[in-house]
Amino acid sequence: MTDPQSPRSPEAPRNYPPSHLTPPDGAAATIGVGTGQVETVTDTGARKGRILAWGLWDWGSAAFNAVVTTFVFTVYLTSESFGPKGTVEAQLGWALAIAGLLIAVLAPITGQRSDTSGRRKLWLAVNTFIVVAMTLAMFFVLPAPEYLMLGLFLVAAGNVFFEFAGVNYNAMLVQVSTPRSIGKVSGFGWGMGYVGGIVLLLIVYFGFIQPEVGLFGVTGDDGMDVRVTMLVSALWFGLFALPVLFAVPEYRNPAAVEREKIGFFASYARLGRDIKRLWNEQRNTVWFLLASAVFRDGLAGVFTFGGVLAASVFGFSAGEVIIFAIAANIVAGISTIAVGALDDRLGAKPVIMTALVGLVVSGLLVFFLHDGGQIVFWTAGLALCLFVGPAQSASRTFLARLIPAGHEGEVFGLYATTGRAVSFLAPTAFALFVTIGGEPYFGILGIVLVIALGLALLIPVKATVRAT
Repeated sequence: MTDPQSPRSPEAPRNYPPSHLTPPDGAAATIGVGTGQVETVTDTGARKGRILAWGLWDWGSAAFNAVVTTFVFTVYLTSESFGPKGTVEAQLGWALAIAGLLIAVLAPITGQRSDTSGRRKLWLAVNTFIVVAMTLAMFFVLPAPEYLMLGLFLVAAGNVFFEFAGVNYNAMLVQVSTPRSIGKVSGFGWGMGYVGGIVLLLIVYFGFIQPEVGLFGVTGDDGMDVRVTMLVSALWFGLFALPVLFAVPEYRNPAAVEREKIGFFASYARLGRDIKRLWNEQRNTVWFLLASAVFRDGLAGVFTFGGVLAASVFGFSAGEVIIFAIAANIVAGISTIAVGALDDRLGAKPVIMTALVGLVVSGLLVFFLHDGGQIVFWTAGLALCLFVGPAQSASRTFLARLIPAGHEGEVFGLYATTGRAVSFLAPTAFALFVTIGGEPYFGILGIVLVIALGLALLIPVKATVRAT
């Protein structure tokens, strides 16, 4: 009888980790990377330091994810200081939709070209510090209608370059982990993002937003509390992005670097051929990539517009939005860790389906009960956060069980690509429903619609085990 834990076993369930593999060639084969790449992370002491350095980028990126795009700057930008209620929310939605379209056009080849150039870390640095510069520039957005377009441009452009940085950051995961630790390391980075967001939100809340006179004598006059928060956020991201750039060596995958160098437009032709091959050989995987791209964009919309809705619909003050943000990160983090055991026990698809249904129900409750005041958002809003993390986490493990052995890197690259390629859906749906309904709370229906569409696309996908 073949050992069920052996990576060569035909009966091995996909959620089994590979057995202890000492030879670098064997370890490399389980994730489809070169032997040299595994050898670069085999030293335990160096690996731990590199893992921490890599995770600190995620910790620092909370400055953009949590503070800029979710709970502070976008809330500030959609206040009545910048224009009529309903109008500014729709304009934010359109700005993010345009950013999403740019990401869809450019992101699919960003990782491909950085791999073939062998300069992944360089492009991580370039894109990261462009985001840092955009965040610094938000200090100059005063609370007046004439500054709205500047604010929208900085948020939209920041989103584009943040996604480009993320392509290279995620690709570096295999440079700081081994096949046996890749899931644990990935979860560590994800957790660092949640914790970093909580810590930074606490700092800016008690240091600048909540007090009448904050640190360094900062007050709310001319939006100075929020504007100084942007300076702090930029410095936070810039500082914690440095360790990965110094501690993790550049790795030039021989197969990628030796791959024929092609032009910008030819890169799309190559991408098309890769997708066609996957469609012919693993169609079920393609359907999951499509379904997950849609519902993951809906999940992103929950956080992107959550703070805006809390302030514009439910009357949360800037400080109350931050308190809610801290609670939301705690709930999302705990639920993600707790549901991980159910993923292994029941399978990823039931977890995802349950989470998406919970998100649709919670979103509809927020919409239909919006007149109920802040208690509605505290309960139904936190319920939304309860389901977001498990859906994201289980989505990754579901795909891991579908991928044919030796194609992990290729398919997870497409996983990232498809998610970015439809990143305009939630902002467009949000803006469209706000425009049609004339009130910000109608945007909730747009987000719910995107999640429901992803749920519908997921239903026929088979939860099969990969060929080993």
